[in-house]
Amino acid sequence: MMVTKTKANETVEQPNDKEEQNYLLEAARKVLLAGIGAFALAQEEVEEFINRLIERGEIAEKDGRKLLREIMDKRKKQAERAEDELTRRVENVLERMSVPTKADIEALGEKISELAKKVDELKKA
Repeated sequence: MMVTKTKANETVEQPNDKEEQNYLLEAARKVLLAGIGAFALAQEEVEEFINRLIERGEIAEKDGRKLLREIMDKRKKQAERAEDELTRRVENVLERMSVPTKADIEALGEKISELAKKVDELKKA
């Protein structure tokens, strides 16, 4: 936390960038874990439902397995789209917070290496 003073000499605690990042990452982690749990529970329920239909003779086992595969494929695609959307939103928030990306850091590393080589060359000359 950062402590700042207002014009009226009141102290106000404000989260710093690192705390905001940690909060954001923790929130994203909780959302992902909840999604995984919901997905696993839903898959079990779908399998149980299809198994009951097969046991009652309402659908053939072959058709039940095909239906289960189709449902799971569709859910997988939905989960991938949700993950892509979450990734996009997290990247937007990090960008607004001016957090450098991995690519930014790698580019800076390359520039530093180039500059270090130039400095070494100038020292030799």
